[in-house]
Amino acid sequence: MNPTFLTEDFLLQSEEARQLYHKHAKNASIVDYHNHLSPKDIAENRQFSDLTEIWLEGDHYKWRAMRINGIDERYCTGNATPEEKFVKWAETVPKTMRNPLYHWTHLELQRYFGVTELLNGKSARKIYEDCSTMLQREDFRVQGLLAKMKAEVVCTTDDPCDDLHYHEEMQSSKTLKMLPTFRPDKAYTFAGSASYASYVQKLAEASSVNISSIQGLFRALENRVNYFHDHGCRAADHGLETLPFSNITEKEAEKLFVQALEGHPLTTAEAVGLRFIILSHLSTLYHSKGWVQQFHLGALRNNNDRMLRELGPDTGFDSIGDFPQAQTMARYFNHLDSGNQLAKTILYNLNPADNELFATMTGNFNDGTTAGKMQWGSGWWYLDQKDGMEKQMNTLSNMGLLSVFVGMVTDSRSFLSFPRHEYFRRILCNLIGEDVKNGELPNDMALLGQMVEDVCYNNAKTYFGF
Repeated sequence: MNPTFLTEDFLLQSEEARQLYHKHAKNASIVDYHNHLSPKDIAENRQFSDLTEIWLEGDHYKWRAMRINGIDERYCTGNATPEEKFVKWAETVPKTMRNPLYHWTHLELQRYFGVTELLNGKSARKIYEDCSTMLQREDFRVQGLLAKMKAEVVCTTDDPCDDLHYHEEMQSSKTLKMLPTFRPDKAYTFAGSASYASYVQKLAEASSVNISSIQGLFRALENRVNYFHDHGCRAADHGLETLPFSNITEKEAEKLFVQALEGHPLTTAEAVGLRFIILSHLSTLYHSKGWVQQFHLGALRNNNDRMLRELGPDTGFDSIGDFPQAQTMARYFNHLDSGNQLAKTILYNLNPADNELFATMTGNFNDGTTAGKMQWGSGWWYLDQKDGMEKQMNTLSNMGLLSVFVGMVTDSRSFLSFPRHEYFRRILCNLIGEDVKNGELPNDMALLGQMVEDVCYNNAKTYFGF
């Protein structure tokens, strides 16, 4: 391997940055408070059969890159053999230089498997064979992989109907805390077909509540919030284009709910109104439980109809949307704050044009009750790369307090994605180190080191109460 690439001082461009990273960030445990890992795989301590199974299956980041590189779909989601798929990915890796995938790929190979050779078409088969062999060892099962990365807390993303029995199985673990996150998107996604009624029926069965009215829906959701809380849940998450706001009354919402339940389509304004009533009711429940509510806003999903039909959602055909955010977001939070029912909140934007908007919006509703009660979250999805993280932290520093930031998450379905925390920590330390070198911050390693430790670990532990 090139001795100047991925050394122990990777991304650390000053002595100050190196001190901060190696003394204060490197060895901190990980609180991964938002991901899409499989609770089943964690609880059952899954063993993967080969490197493709653990690394490429379900990874739409890699699939997008392969498609851009002219690789046939057979090698992404199709019926090619695992080794054939891996070789095609390896042939794509050199083409990803300056894309974050290039850094992530080599970080993951090095941190989990000790591979320091660059991945390409020539090195592919040996790396595939060596790593696949290592995956058969006991310490390379899922829980061992998480332990290698010093993962202390992982918060999965779970539907209100989930029975959380895998979380129950993990309650006795002394090394890893696996907690659920309440993700109720299907409760306010009105497709204008039988699918919504089908989901509501599933929710009714899970909660043992008859749902024939919107009040029934509220009772069912409250039942599941209580159930999740009893299983250690302390956070909810939502994926939306924008936060809704409407002056709709609950009486009007009742009619619309019945209409949606019967499979009749709603107009855009009607859907926004009904979504606002349901979501704001949920937000008040979160506040009553002391939970953190997270909002991931701005994705334009399922853009390719042909590939959606062939492969389904979450396969690499989503992009950044340019939705107006500020007005309805402000009115949504103001509605909750007016009744003193605004929970701790983390906002994530996908469009970088909204950075300053989101950073300043959080300041409108911090009330001194909790440090960083309203958070602007880490760079998400297309923005969780070096440039995106730097812009997020610089904007947050300019318009808020970086020192109370709750830090990075993987937001991933892959058990090999945890070096993203290292990537973030190196970038954080380098930003602060550059300020010290330029005379913009005092050369006080104790002061700055405490800030680094807080952002990397302490703040999240305190904020969520883990």
